[in-house]
Amino acid sequence: MIPLIWAIAGVVLVVAEVLTGGLVLLMLGAAALGTAAVSAAGLPLGPDLAVFAVLAGLFVLVARPVVRRRMQVHDPVNTGTRGLLGTHGEVVDSIGTDTGTVRLAGSLWSARSLHEDDLPTGTKVVVVEISGATAVVTATD
Repeated sequence: MIPLIWAIAGVVLVVAEVLTGGLVLLMLGAAALGTAAVSAAGLPLGPDLAVFAVLAGLFVLVARPVVRRRMQVHDPVNTGTRGLLGTHGEVVDSIGTDTGTVRLAGSLWSARSLHEDDLPTGTKVVVVEISGATAVVTATD
């Protein structure tokens, strides 16, 4: 019966980790599952608590920092619309008080001017913001 209690506690802690994301509950859940395995071998409750304490300490103090370090992204990659920020392009359909069209990285995008300036066809521009599906651009010198 005691191994089942440890197993249930381990599963509950692992599931609770999904809500927090700090990896502490995951480590405690792994320690509880490890204790369930040891307890299934026939250890009484006293040594079970010692096994849990040792496993929890090892997981939280040794394994957790290593896992967190491995999960960190050291060189984030701009993807999606963020990848267009700073991209140079050219006005294809003049931008006036309304939106126009620019060519960015080979694709046509609706665009509007950052400074409410008229940008005629052929003007070289740079993307300073993406607002929905519209690129906000300003002329380059």
